[in-house]
This record gives sequence, structure tokens and C-alpha cells, in this order.
Amino acid sequence: MRSSSYLLQTLGLLLLCCTVAANKEPLENAKYKDPKEPLGVRIKNLMSHMTLEEKIGQMVQLERANATTEVMKKYLIGSVFSGGGSVPTPYASPEAWVNMVNEIQKKALSTRLGIPIIYGIDAVHGHNTVYNATIFPHNIGLGVTRDPGLVKRIGEATALEVRATGIQYVFAPCIAVCRDPRWGRCYESYSEDHKIVQQMTEIIPGLQGDLPFGQKGVPFVAGKTKVAACAKHFVGDGGTLRGMNANNTVINTNGLLGIHMPAYYDAVKKGVATVMVSYSSINGLKMHANKKLITGFLKNKLKFRGIVISDYLGVDQINTPLGANYSHSVYAAITAGLDMFMDSSNLTKLIDELTSLVKRKLIPMSRIDDAVKRILRVKFTMGLFENPIADHSLANQLGSKEHRELAREAVRKSLVLLKNGENADKPLLPLPKKANKILVAGTHADNLGYQCGGWTITWQGLSGNNLTIGTTILAAVKNTVDPKTQVIYNQNPDTNFVKSGEFDYAIVVIGEKPYAEGSGDSTNLTISEPGPSTIENVCASVKCVVVVVSGRPVVMQPYISNIDALVAAWLPGTEGQGVADVLFGDYGFTGKLARTWFKTVDQLPMNVGDPHYDPLYPFGFGLITNPN
Repeated sequence: MRSSSYLLQTLGLLLLCCTVAANKEPLENAKYKDPKEPLGVRIKNLMSHMTLEEKIGQMVQLERANATTEVMKKYLIGSVFSGGGSVPTPYASPEAWVNMVNEIQKKALSTRLGIPIIYGIDAVHGHNTVYNATIFPHNIGLGVTRDPGLVKRIGEATALEVRATGIQYVFAPCIAVCRDPRWGRCYESYSEDHKIVQQMTEIIPGLQGDLPFGQKGVPFVAGKTKVAACAKHFVGDGGTLRGMNANNTVINTNGLLGIHMPAYYDAVKKGVATVMVSYSSINGLKMHANKKLITGFLKNKLKFRGIVISDYLGVDQINTPLGANYSHSVYAAITAGLDMFMDSSNLTKLIDELTSLVKRKLIPMSRIDDAVKRILRVKFTMGLFENPIADHSLANQLGSKEHRELAREAVRKSLVLLKNGENADKPLLPLPKKANKILVAGTHADNLGYQCGGWTITWQGLSGNNLTIGTTILAAVKNTVDPKTQVIYNQNPDTNFVKSGEFDYAIVVIGEKPYAEGSGDSTNLTISEPGPSTIENVCASVKCVVVVVSGRPVVMQPYISNIDALVAAWLPGTEGQGVADVLFGDYGFTGKLARTWFKTVDQLPMNVGDPHYDPLYPFGFGLITNPN
């Protein structure tokens, strides 16, 4: 018995040695480095070489300011990102961006296994952090177009501009279904109707490329001119109480699956590479800790095989205040099914906690392996191992004429004509290009920052015309009218100025100032002064069209009777020429509301199909004009 026991022990030792030897194959010959090997073989081989430390490193995404050589090598970080407004230098060129991303990439490639990082950025209406990029209309305007083909082309253009700066991953699209315009992120939502949001997931193959025939639901990115996309924020972010950002969505299963979930079916089917978890809660449970929905539904039922990433410091926010009971937060998030942490308020603590939880067997190694397998799947699929270093060959794509023309087309199609004269027999629009003298007024007529909105150059957006390159609505009007037509601009004229001006007509451009996320939450949804007084001073004395530049419907009922024509322009972006194209009849108005326009805020939330539906302008409303 003793000899057979000894023999078994010897065999076991030999087997262990063989296993270790297999894992110790020379790295230069490792199968994961061979692009001819099947995807599954490469993932399995690389994981067999990885230590726990290296696996955990892959699960961390760091803000670029913290991605020092020391940190990258010590913690073997797998991903880096630019937060809102985080740039190499102000007004940085695409070359400066590429050089910065490559510098960070080289740090990752110099580690033992040479696993490339994936670099992410918010590109939510074009490559919006970068100077001279094309800024497209925000999603609220694109939903109006009901044109998935247009949105797909916008995805293709955005991917090229992002790749022009060396970046391979975008935190877009937002597929929230905003059910209450008091929410500060409502402009990031295509519609209150999930069917429109589902149509607009066509931006995903625009960003990533079309899935090869026969593939469905597998993360896919088609090479060096495409980027990994991110469907966000999973799930119910647009349904919170009173539209409060990152708050609680109180909803039954039918409501959740019927309103907020459908676009995720489409996103997964179209091969979206990543899904970002929402700050918000469902019926009191933080989404970052919701195992039933992240693992049970997204991973197991929808068969999503890409990366589940947290929102910025999302894990730190599971408990209040930020970072409280951190060990529990990390445990809850990983157990729920999170694969990648977007930053941490304490990186060392995060890695120590995660390591400790695994070593104490509170988190099984299989959960870590699931996360790492997903991360590597996306990186291999994208070709990052073959092409980790970016070049300058796409620099001319940034803000190209072709992309700006596409944005201009999107602006034209996103405008909604809500009123045009007192009756159909006496329309004001289209405006005549030939006139003696016209007035352009309002805070938003000559302000590129205002017309782009939040998430433009900085997180919260900016005021003025120096933030980036583009065309204001005032400049567009001047470009469009007859050379003999005199255009007078006065931001907030008094009544005497208007009465004595002998203007043929006036264009008043007013709206909301830029905001992002919780800073945009509003209980009153009013246009701040001097907007209302500008409407009153101008429209009382001369025929006027009011153009509203806003991230959502705002209170307009008190002013309607004084206005001859009313246009919802949303947040059109850099190509203000698209507004003038339609105002002056080179193109007709075609847009239809993708959101209900309320009368008063005490009606909210009010969405199409609700009982007691009594809007100022209903969902689907929009007057049509023919081009001249």
C-alpha cells in the first residue's frame, strides 16, 4: 500500500511539474502572440501565463493623469481613459493625442506579458473632447430624425475622428430611455420611446463595423478605423424619480423589460463590445451591486460576452459617503458581475481589497477569470495585440469637410417646426433671403459653446466661440441671406431698438446654458433671463421666429401667442449652418418630436401613451415645409 501511495504521489508531482512547465513555455513563442491561432486558444494561453496580480491589473481602468510609468508597471493596468475635458494640452492636435496615447501604451507593452491597454473616452456627439473635431447634434436631436442610416454614418465618422487621435474605445452610445425631461442627461437620450432608441442602436455597427455574416451577439470591432463601443447606462437610468440623476428607478419587471431593456437586446445582438453600468438604482438596489440584472440577465439571458464596465467611481458610490465600506463595495460589484473598474478613489486599496477577497476565497477565481476572459476577448478581437501603436495617418479625418457636411445634414433633419404663422395660409417660414434689414437676437445666436451643449471640450460644456472650430447660427444666417440684406445682431435689444429698427423680420435664438449630468437636473425647466424678455421685446414689435437651443423641452406655453414661428433646434453642435439651411428654405422641415413637449412641469413625468396625456405639442408632432 505504501509503495502504491508513493507512486501516486510521484505521479502527482510529475503532473504538477508538467502543468507548471506548460505555463512556463517561452513567452516569445507563446500561442497568444500568434494571430493565426483561434481567438479561444489565444485567450486561454495568455490566461495560463497570468498571475493573479496581472489578472487584477487588467480589471482596472485609470484616468490618464494617474497613468504614470511607475503605476502602470507596478499594478499592470489594463485600461486608461480620459475623463471629461482631460486632454494632453489645451487645443491639442491629433498628433499630440496620438503621442500621448502611444506613450502610455508603450508602458503597458514593456511589462512581462506585453498586454496592450485599451484607451477610452467619452465621444457622445462626435469626438467631443478634442479641439477641431466635428460636433454632431446631441442624441435628443438625432432621435427626431428617426433615421438609423444617418446615425450609422455618424458612428462611422466618429470612429475615424477618434482613431485619428490614437484612441480605440468610446463610452457611447447612451441608450437611456429618458422618461422625465427634468433629468440633466435627457439630451443624451434619443427618445422617451424605446422603439426609437432601439432603431438608433445602428450607431453601434457605425462605430465598430458590421458583424460578419452569421455572427450574432459576439463583441466585434473591425480593425484600425473602428472603435469599441459602449452601451450605457445599464439599466433604467432614464427612469429615475423626478428625473434626478443617479437616483432610484421605481418600476416593476414589465416596465423595466418593456421600456428600459429593449435597446440592450439590440446592442448585444449588434456585437457591442462593452456595457457600462448605471449609477442609479432599481427599486432601491444600486445597479453596480445588482447581480440579478448584470449576471442573471445581461450575461446569462442576453448572452453578452463583452466587458461590463463601471461608471466613473461607480463602485466607490455603492455606499455613502464616497468610498465608505470599500471592501463591501468591491465585493458587491465583483459578485454582481462587474469586469472592469473605471477608476478608484484609492487605487492601492482597490487592488489590495480585490486580491485579499480572492485569496480568502470570498470571490472565486472563476469570477476573476470570467472578467479577464471578457477583457482579453475584446482586445484580441480588435487587433490590439497586432496593432497596439497608433500612427498619424488618420489626422486629416478630424473635423474633415465630409464629416462637417454630415453633421450639417443631421442638424437639418433634427429641427422640429412647432409653429409657423397663426394659420396655414400665412406661414412665416421659410424666411426670404432678400430683405432690406433683419434682426438676429438672443443669447444663443452667436455662441458656439451654447449650441454644442454639455460634453463639449469640457465635461460641463463652455460659453463663447473660442472653444473649438464651428459655425454659429448668426454666422450661418449671414452666410445664407442675399448679400444686400442687412443683418443686425443685438443680443438683448430693448423695445425702442426693435420698434425703431424697421426690420422685415427677426430671428430670436434663446435656450439653456450648457450642463452635464446632475448639474443639469432641473425642477422648473424654464429659460433663464434674458431669454423671455428678448422674446417679449422683439416679438411684440416685429414678425419673429424663435429658435430654441436646449437639451430637452422647456417651458414655452407663456410665450407661444406672441411668437409667429417656433423651432426646436435641440443642441445642434458645431454646424450651425444646418439651422439656416432650413430656416431659409434650402431644405424643408422634416423633424418629428421624439419627446413629448409639456405645457407645465407639474404634468411631469408625461409620456406618449400615458392617461391624462395633455401636452403642448405631442410626441410625433412636427410641421412640414417644402424647400424653395
